[in-house]
Formats: sequence, C-alpha cells, structure tokens
Amino acid sequence: MNVNRILSAVILVTGVLVFNTKTWAIKEEPSSKSNSKPNFIIIMADDLDSRQLSCYGGKNINTKNIDALASEGLKFNQIITSEAMCIPTRASLFTGLYPVRHGAYQNHKPVYNNLKSVGYYLGDLGYKVGLTGKDHVTKPKSVFPFQIIPGFEPNCVATTDEYFLDSVKTFITEKDKPYCLFVMSCNPHAPWTVGDPSEFNPDKLKLPAHWVDTKLTRTEFCKYLAEVRRLDNQVGDVMNLLKQTGQDKNTIVIFLGEQGPQFPGGKWSVWDNGAKSSMIVKWPGNVKSNSETQAIVQYEDITPTLIDIAGGRAIAGLDGKSILNVIQGKSDKHREFAYLMHNNVPEGPAYASRAIRDGNFKLINNLNPESSYYIKYMMNTTNDKLAWNSWMKKAETDSEAKILTSRIVNRPPVEFYDIKKDPYELNNLADKKEYQALIKKYDSKLREWMEQQGDKGAALDIEFKRN
Repeated sequence: MNVNRILSAVILVTGVLVFNTKTWAIKEEPSSKSNSKPNFIIIMADDLDSRQLSCYGGKNINTKNIDALASEGLKFNQIITSEAMCIPTRASLFTGLYPVRHGAYQNHKPVYNNLKSVGYYLGDLGYKVGLTGKDHVTKPKSVFPFQIIPGFEPNCVATTDEYFLDSVKTFITEKDKPYCLFVMSCNPHAPWTVGDPSEFNPDKLKLPAHWVDTKLTRTEFCKYLAEVRRLDNQVGDVMNLLKQTGQDKNTIVIFLGEQGPQFPGGKWSVWDNGAKSSMIVKWPGNVKSNSETQAIVQYEDITPTLIDIAGGRAIAGLDGKSILNVIQGKSDKHREFAYLMHNNVPEGPAYASRAIRDGNFKLINNLNPESSYYIKYMMNTTNDKLAWNSWMKKAETDSEAKILTSRIVNRPPVEFYDIKKDPYELNNLADKKEYQALIKKYDSKLREWMEQQGDKGAALDIEFKRN
C-alpha cells in the first residue's frame, strides 16, 4: 500500500489530520467521557478586604451569598497573594508562576510572551476556557487564549458595573465540552460609584485597627461596602444561574478575594490587609460543607489544582503545587511559608519590599528604608477626596494618628510580627532580643526564595520599557 493510500485510510478512520513542517500526527476526536469531568466557575473580586466578609468575621456587612457558598464548601483562612496588586495577582493565578518568573512584577507590566497559562493547560485536557468581566490581564492572546464572554464589566475603573448573564448561560449550557469560566467582577475596586452607601451607618462602622478614624474615612468606607454588597449580589446571581440550569451538580465553584482594598496599608503593601485574601471552594460530593482549613496556599497554586482535578499531569517548572489533598480534606497543610513582594513603580517612586510568613509570624525586609513610601492613587495631597489627607490632617494634633500615618510613610529596614496576636501588624518585634533567632531563620528562607526566583530586589523596582 502506498503512502497516499495509508493517509487516506487514516483520514477515514479519524476524521481529522494535523500536519506540521516535519511530521504529521493524529488529533483524537473528543471522547464522550470528557463531559464527565467537572466544570469550573471561578468568581474573583477586585480589591476586596476579605476581613469584611461576614463568613470571615466581618461585622459591617452581611455577605449572605458568599456566606452561603462557605456554608456549602471549604473556606481557606491562609490564602496569600504574592504581590498585592491586580495584574501580578491575576497573572500568578493564570500561570502558576511567581511574579518575577511570569514577568508582571509591577502593576501594569505585561507577562513574558513565551509563557503558557491555564487556557492552554485546561484546553489540552478538553476544556473550553472563558472569561467574563475584568480582562486587562489577558494580553498577549498568545499567552492567555481565553474565550471572552460578554456580560460583566471589563473596565475596573468604570463608574458602572451593569451586567447580564445571557452569554454566560449560553457558555455553560452548551454541551460540547466541560468548561472553566472566570467571572471577574470589578467590585469593590475604586472609584466606589455603584451600590447604595445609605445601607450603612458611617457612625456604626467598625474600622480596621490600622486606620485613622475620620469622618471622610467613614463616608468612603460606606461607598466601599456598597460595592462589596454588589459583589455579593453578583455571586448570588451566578449561583442561582447554576442551579436554574442544573449546572450546580457537576460544577466546582471557587470564590477568590484577590488582594486588599485601596485604602492606606492595604493594596500595594505586603501587610496582611493587602496580601491576605479569601478563597472558598464548593465541590458537591467531594468537599465537606461548612469546613475550613489553615493550610497556607498562594494564588500560584490554583492553576496546578485545576489541572490536577481535570485529570492532567503536574506541569514541570511551575511555582504552584496542587492543593487537591487539602480540598478533599486529606491534609490541612500545604506550604511551610508564603512569599510576598512589592515593587512600587509605576504607582509611586521606588519602594521595594520582600516578605515571608507562615501561620504565626511574618518578616518584612524594606529595601528602600531611607525613602518615603507613596502611592499616587491613595496619597495625593492635592486630592481632598482621599481619606489619607484627612488622616494626615488629624495627625497634626493627634498622637495616635501620627503613629498610624508614620507607620505607612516611614518604614524601618526590618519588620517582624506575631500575626496571630497582632493581625494588623502594629507591633514591630524586630528589635526584640528574644526574636532574633526566628528573624534570622525567616530571613534566610526569604533570601533563598529570592535567589531561586532570580529576584534582584530593589533593582527590579525601576521603570520598565513599554511596547
């Protein structure tokens, strides 16, 4: 039999033939078994102070829909973003790599264009991978081959967040393939223009312990909480859609809080108000309802977990590792340490920090301690609408306010906190004799990680070339 007859026979049997310049290979038709794989819905907030969620102990708002998800799933109490700003966090989520290795180690800096992401990894396992909503971390397309689904607002600084679920419904009910859909909300990202702030009484709000209590702060916090309400409503609408379409039975739902709020000491820091997040996993028949774990996980671990659940092999070279054993209740441990970084450019002048934490302590190395920390979006002294300026005004006559503002602007080279006793990191133990051995241990681990990542520290916090 000649070559042409062999090729013809192959085409008749398989229905499809794929060529490249050197070899040809058979591409298998999707098996009907692929539809037995679980679907994924990942709902992600934007700049969420996860401590405000009532299921995480928040007192200012009853987040009934997110709480309902927690009552049916597993709540993670120690999920940490490696860099508390939008693009680095989302790039880590999608690639399974720490920021220095994926390239988006500054906000608004693109990833390296030779990478692969969850869209490829799950696509190779027979999934269609879509994204609706905030989409500024989907470029280049060669790295992030998401199917963009209309419905949720893609612009995080839009003054509206109107959304519809028709396209989402179509995507999840088409029977061709199992799906993974990222629902990326813009709430509660500034400018805090949606929702109903009048739901909240500013005088009765419980403020985070590291904030300066001013009238403007309380007013702005009401606006922020109004967008948390909008986020919670969106979660409820997505969950109702899954139930109405019968998709809830074979769909794993993951809620993610991203990083902390755009208030001083939150986002754009390595303190827990910026870096400590939230994650809830609902997986019918596989996750114990109303459960929680203290396992330390990072956003880099999520894509490897999706691959694992989908039946794929671990991808060599990723920084993240699957947490499937934790999700299934087989282990309450994952990482010994979480690693964190901050580069200030382009949101302000160079001010780099690196940090390491476990469930007990955190070490922070500030690499530009001689400089003053400044973020243009939160600390612009010409904008009288910013809460920060009311903090600074109060600090002129109030000693406690002076301490709280100085803590943000002027930082020592080393900070060390007992985060169990001091969750808002207000009592620096770096000079205490009894902690020096621990500090040395954590510092050694942190420097080891930086070397492994190729992290040059303060030398990375410079302007990057834009294409």
